[in-house]
Order: sequence, then C-alpha cells, then structure tokens
Amino acid sequence: MQFDLESIRAIIERPRSPSEIQGLLWGLDETEKARVFFLMAEAARRSEAVADIANRVSDSLSLDVLFPRLMEVVSSTLNADRSSLFLHDPETGELYSRVVQGDAIGEIRFPCNLGIAGSVFTSGEAEIITADAYDNKRFNQEVDRRTGYRTRNILCVPIRNKSREVIGVTQVLNKHIGDFDVEDQRLLEGMSQQAAAALENARLFEKVERQQREEAMLLEVVSSIASEIHLGPLLEKILAAATQLLDSERGALFLYDPKRDELYSHVAGGIDSAEIRFPSNAGIAGECFTSGRVINILEAYEDARFNPEIDRRTGYRTSSILCMPILAKGARAIGVMEILNRKVGAFGGADERRLQAFCAEAAVSIQNAQLFEEISAERNYNESILRSMSNAVLTLDADGVLRKVNESAVRILRRAESELVGRRLGELFVGRNAWVAASLDKVRVAGKTDITVDTDLFVDGAGAVSVDLVGRDPGSNAAEILDQRQAQHDRDCPQFA
Repeated sequence: MQFDLESIRAIIERPRSPSEIQGLLWGLDETEKARVFFLMAEAARRSEAVADIANRVSDSLSLDVLFPRLMEVVSSTLNADRSSLFLHDPETGELYSRVVQGDAIGEIRFPCNLGIAGSVFTSGEAEIITADAYDNKRFNQEVDRRTGYRTRNILCVPIRNKSREVIGVTQVLNKHIGDFDVEDQRLLEGMSQQAAAALENARLFEKVERQQREEAMLLEVVSSIASEIHLGPLLEKILAAATQLLDSERGALFLYDPKRDELYSHVAGGIDSAEIRFPSNAGIAGECFTSGRVINILEAYEDARFNPEIDRRTGYRTSSILCMPILAKGARAIGVMEILNRKVGAFGGADERRLQAFCAEAAVSIQNAQLFEEISAERNYNESILRSMSNAVLTLDADGVLRKVNESAVRILRRAESELVGRRLGELFVGRNAWVAASLDKVRVAGKTDITVDTDLFVDGAGAVSVDLVGRDPGSNAAEILDQRQAQHDRDCPQFA
C-alpha cells in the first residue's frame, strides 16, 4: 500500500483495532514504517493546528493582534518562510493587511483584483504556484525588490465566512522543502475557515470603533468652527478639520461669488497666493459646483478635467481627489470643498459620507460668518455716514431710552455722550423743549412721520438752536441705524435729526 498524508489521515480518522494497524504495517521494512509513523505524526500535528487555531484567535478583537498571530501560526504549520493575510475593505474595494514595522503596525493596501491575492479573491478559487513565481504575469515583483526577498512558490486560498462569502485571502510563500501541494492547500483552507469568524468579528468591531472615533472627532471640529464668526479664520479652521477628518494631506475650499459668477479661495494647502479665482464651471471644482454631485478621483493625472499647473508651480503631486459641494438650506451651492491625497488608500464611500456631513455643518457657519461680514460692513458704512453728518442724530429703543448719538448731537447738545446715552427722551427734553417728546408720542400713536419745521431747541440757556425734527415710523426699516438682524435691542428705534 502506498502511504501519503491523505491515506494516513483516513487511517487516523476511523478508529482501528491493533490487529488492523498491524495488518497495515505488515510487510513494511523499518524505513517504510518510520515514514508511516512520520506521516501519522504530521497528520496529527496538522489536525491539531486546525483545531487549535480557533483558540488562538478567540481572545482578541484586534486585527493588529490577530494578523501577526495568525501569520506566525500559518508559516510554522506549513513549514514556510512567511505568510500574509489580506481582508477585503468593501468601502474602498481594496485588500489590506497589517504588518509589523519596528514597534508599530503598518498597513498595506491594493485593489482587490491585483496580483495573485487579488485573483484568488475575485475567483474564490485557491491557487498553487509551484514554478518560479516570477514567471507568472500576475505576480508583482515590486514588493520583492523593495524588501530584498525572493519569492519562489506560492499557496493562496480564499477566506470564507459562514455565508460562504469571500472576505479575504491567506497567502503562504516559499515552502522550506519542496513545493506546496493539495494537502497544504487543504490544511490552509481549514485554518482559514477556523479563523474566519474571529477575523470578521474583529473587522466589525474595528469598524464600529472607527465610526465612534470619527463621530467624536466630527463633533469636536464642528464645535470648534461654530465658535468662529470671522470668515477668514473660519475657512482655515474648516479646511484643517476636513483634512484631519479624512486623514489626507491637503485641500482647498472655494466659495461662490455670484456677482462675478466665479469660485474663489483664500485658503488652499501649499499655495501662497493671496487669492485664487476661476469661472464657476471650470475644472473639477467647477463641475462639482455646477452639478451639485460628489466627484471622487483615484488618479488625478488620468482625468482630463484636472489642471496640473498648480502642481508644477508648487512641486506637489496630486493623486487622489475628493470634491464635495457645500450646500446651504434649499440645496443651494455656496462653494466647494476639495480634499487631496488620502494618506492610506483611496477615498471611499465612508469618506464621502463623512465629508458630506461635515460640509453640511460647515455651510451654516460659513453663512453666519458671511452675514456677520455684511452686517459689519453695513454698520461701518452707517457709522461713517453718521460721523460725517452735520445734523444731530439720536437713536432710541422701543422704550424711549436713548441708545446712540452721533458726534454732531454731542456738539449741538453740548453734553458728553455718557450724559446722554441711557436716559429717556423726556428727561433730556423738558420745559420749552418738551415738544420733542410730544412729537415722538405722535409718531408712536399715529405710526406716521411727524415733521416740525423752524422750531427752536434751547440748549442749557446758552441760546436757541434752529433744527428740523423728523420722527420716523417705528415699524419702518429705514429707521434702523443698527442692523436689526445683529442688534435686537436697536430694533424699531425712532430717530430724530
């Protein structure tokens, strides 16, 4: 009888009596008996390794722990130089692995259809490469060149979950003696099957943990930008937070200028110019803005819409791009966020969802900052007008308390601003000047303008000042000196000139 691992395993799996075992060994010389005992020990070792693999992976939910632990067991059990384990990331369409790099754990990623591992993953069929791996067109020699290693033979099997879905691959390199065979394949498939549940649980646990970290980070960065009301610093904070949130190298934030129908930016990573401007439909950012759709580009230089001029000027190399419209209420686009070069892998669906949620929050802060700038500009303009007017202008609140005076009012009334502000009109204009308060009451009751012409205003007995008094309708927007959106206490303030 010809003995191999398969026949020995069949002998071991079915209980046999001593007489049956003696019958199997009858006629064998000592060398052949020794070989049989060696094969029996090897079969037992392999069976034990498959059974033990579940114990080795059941006490951890960390992929950083499971990856090196499993690879060590696989390499040892199959008498191979090294092994690799790759899991599928459905969000990016990549296979990834964790490797020890000094005292840290690094990550390797590549498209799920690339190389031997990608071929096994997409087909779901194990492969044994017994000839020189360099003769196989699918084999990527770049890793060997970088590491100084020389791959000879390869065994690669799919990892399947309980639903028989392929979730990754296990790959073993360079068997110490001879080539990988079908028995090695069966052993590796058995070990991968035992480890599949633990790997899938760890992957799910890691995903939940990552989502929790991202949600906490999103809350933190949203809180930080919500406290900023000045547009320039706000845009810098938003861009820094977005690049951090997506673990990317740099980015740019473009706002829309409706007067010139252009996109412009004061903040863009790696660019020193004061401002960038271009038509709102130009380039990748322009298409994203006009279409309102997300644009995710794996390789920028292969996209005809990409303009490499900025790269040439800055010496930077743009690879991946994620471009997201910034939408205000009513799905109105007010700008575009462009994030460049994810540090690990490509931008995936999860990155798109994260950036979309962040841009929604950023849009509110941007609009508030723009409104604040408009209000500040209007206020500065109004105050400059008030300062330049020769007529006295007094601003009161709805209770008739003086809240603001211009320089001419201080000069004409011959009182310091501190003596005027905070007092009621009836306290300031008494006796022969009581007609001022009376005119205000007319405006309040009738809701109409009251004009008093050529009337004397007596100031501290030093003579009379001839003025025109104009009372404004408290409900009129024209009566607002301070913008009513920014200062509620100044709303409906009557004015007198």
